[in-house]
Amino acid sequence: MKLVSPAEVDGLLNWPDMINAIETAFRQGVIQPVRHHHTVDRPDGAASTLLLMPAWSDFDALGDSSKGYMGVKIVTVSPDNGAIGKPAVMGVYLLLDGKTGEPKALIDGQRLTTWRTAGASALAARYLAREDASKLVILGAGALSGFLARAHSSVRPIREISIWNRNIDNARKVAAELVADGFNAKAVTDKDAAIAEADIIAAGTLSTEPLILGKHLKKGAHVDLIGAFTPTMRESDDECVTRARVFVDTRDGALKEGGDIVQPIKAGVITDSHVVGDLFDLTRDKVKGRQSPDEITLFKSVGAALEDLAGGILVYEKAIAAAN
Repeated sequence: MKLVSPAEVDGLLNWPDMINAIETAFRQGVIQPVRHHHTVDRPDGAASTLLLMPAWSDFDALGDSSKGYMGVKIVTVSPDNGAIGKPAVMGVYLLLDGKTGEPKALIDGQRLTTWRTAGASALAARYLAREDASKLVILGAGALSGFLARAHSSVRPIREISIWNRNIDNARKVAAELVADGFNAKAVTDKDAAIAEADIIAAGTLSTEPLILGKHLKKGAHVDLIGAFTPTMRESDDECVTRARVFVDTRDGALKEGGDIVQPIKAGVITDSHVVGDLFDLTRDKVKGRQSPDEITLFKSVGAALEDLAGGILVYEKAIAAAN
């Protein structure tokens, strides 16, 4: 069985391949049972979340139907980890042979998650963001923030990147890392002003209160919501949702778990039909993405097991190819 470290994941993957693998998985279809979602209460802090995400397919990362894989990701989300210098999200991914069940690879789940999550956002942006989008704002300075900046920059001509975080020092750290890689990035303290100028706003936080207010969005903006993965979490307000044509990664997942969608539906602000489509619909041309330069689009992601499977297969096959 191949063991793949975070550094190896980074060395094997690139954004075009990652995004294309996810697109192939959505277009061709993958069996993904409803993920197991468990709350682990802590007597001395915020509760943790345990996620089990299985999926299987009859094809590989390139769509070759002569190969098949199974996989499962085990993830924990512990909001208090930041206080002790550890990531909030941790996990592993187990990739198995689709026919025999033989373990093929154990991949660092934290790194795979950041790649596939940012990859799904960039895939959505291919369909939903303006083709000339050049100003990107990232809300949050966790492990995902730099990946979101790089992923979006791979599909749109991003020239300016602003990083906002409640702890400005963390935002400065992410900005400095991006600058070192050749990006034009800076930390900002005025979140609303940055949003008002942005072509793409990507939020990857653990917020339970709206950070993106609809009144601040300019015409043609694309909003990318990643962080609020439970019904009690939220990164956008009602006006942001009602002003936008709304898309999700998977309809069933977002309508059940995405607080940015669940809460306005529960309040009667929108109905299920306000969600125009998901990545299955977009990749299969069942619905149109951006329809005009001035419309506001919104993509809500809660994560899907097929994204992990697509990424896991890609990592494994690249690792095997590199070893031969």
